[in-house]
Amino acid sequence: MSIVPTILCGGAGSRLWPLSREMHPKPFIRLADGQSLLQKAFLRGAMLPDVKEILTVTNRELLFKTEDDFREVNGNKIGTSYILEPFGRNTAAAIAAAALHIAKAHGEDAIMLVLAADHLITDQQAFADAVKQALALAKQGKLVTFGIHPAAPETGYGYIEAEGNHVVRFVEKPSLEKAQDYLASGRFLWNSGMFCFEAGIMLQALEQHCPEILAATAACIEASRLAEGKGFSQLDLDPDGFRNVPDNSIDYAVMEKSDRVAVIPCDIGWSDIGSWSALGELTNCDDQGNRIIGEALLHDVSDCYIRSDQRLVGAVGVDNLIIVDTPDALLVADKSRSQDVKQLYATLKAQGHEAHRLHLTVHRPWGTYTVLEENVQYKIKRIVVKPGASLSLQMHHHRSEHWIVVSGMAKVVNGDRELYVNTNESTYIPAGHKHRLENPGILDLVMIEVQSGQYLGEDDIVRFQDNYGRAG
Repeated sequence: MSIVPTILCGGAGSRLWPLSREMHPKPFIRLADGQSLLQKAFLRGAMLPDVKEILTVTNRELLFKTEDDFREVNGNKIGTSYILEPFGRNTAAAIAAAALHIAKAHGEDAIMLVLAADHLITDQQAFADAVKQALALAKQGKLVTFGIHPAAPETGYGYIEAEGNHVVRFVEKPSLEKAQDYLASGRFLWNSGMFCFEAGIMLQALEQHCPEILAATAACIEASRLAEGKGFSQLDLDPDGFRNVPDNSIDYAVMEKSDRVAVIPCDIGWSDIGSWSALGELTNCDDQGNRIIGEALLHDVSDCYIRSDQRLVGAVGVDNLIIVDTPDALLVADKSRSQDVKQLYATLKAQGHEAHRLHLTVHRPWGTYTVLEENVQYKIKRIVVKPGASLSLQMHHHRSEHWIVVSGMAKVVNGDRELYVNTNESTYIPAGHKHRLENPGILDLVMIEVQSGQYLGEDDIVRFQDNYGRAG
């Protein structure tokens, strides 16, 4: 039996702003043990028996960040495959594409275990036991979902009314009064958003209940590019075709309509980490109920969550606050209003403010860059290039660049010249010159880039050659 854990990795990054952003959503947030939620999802699937490959459905702009996360914990032991979406189309489209891909690669009887990239599960053994029960039902042709025994009258989750493994009905996020009734009845489970089924059975269900989604997804895949290698495949979905796929969730499109649905009630230490309050609960508190990550100086402070990766935070005479400090944005919120953080994110997005989309440190296929200082006519960046990686052969119309190597050695194309720049050496790139930066070494290349000119936007770039498909 072939089991393919299928990780759905995306999200807007709105509820955990400013730590999460559109291009650094919740799955990439690191917890206290140093692992991201995405890495934990990967390991959750990899530790199950009979798993040879893990499929991830994600936005194409998050591919290289995803690969970096997996490389840290995988070491190329488990095969990885990717379906890359040009933009979000909800979970029905993602699961339809995954089912079509897996059925073709492994057969329609291959079992898909659909996992969210941004959930936390603390009891791996209980999770493995629940998966074992789900596999038995999946082999009987069931569409299996996982229901979590509720610990509180939570209004932020959907619910499943169940009798054993039988699903009576799905329920939308309830009012507090209804959630209290659900908890008291003992008949309701939290809807975890995890599933288990044969790829072929899901394709049949899609054909029966939402044929337009299946047809549009299949047509999109036919027009898409598939790259394959040893232990690796990458399906890059065609943007024009994917735009024709209706936007719907798998719950609405299939699970709430099908008579094949079963549920596994379980206690697996599950949380969807849906707010700063929920994330804060993962950190131990002091005698005053404060939960601190980073360095903080407190006087007469209680029941606060304070997180700062760099700067010292001082607080006096406050309680029940969330304080999150990042290099370019500071959040201060009442704990009881943690769900409203998404309103700030929505406002930033509507205003076109970069703080909704990017951190000062931005991940690229070749490494990272961090904006150290920026003004109208200059910008200073710290650039880190991974060993063996190179930026595109490119040119800028409106800015010149001065590169200073502070660690490692750079191989540089500068106009008609090719040269090596060692630590404490530099080179100047005039506007209009073709140039390229490469790290030929085995350690990270670290350099400072000083840009100057009338326009310093990231879109002032003409790519002539690129190792990551971005030229042209």
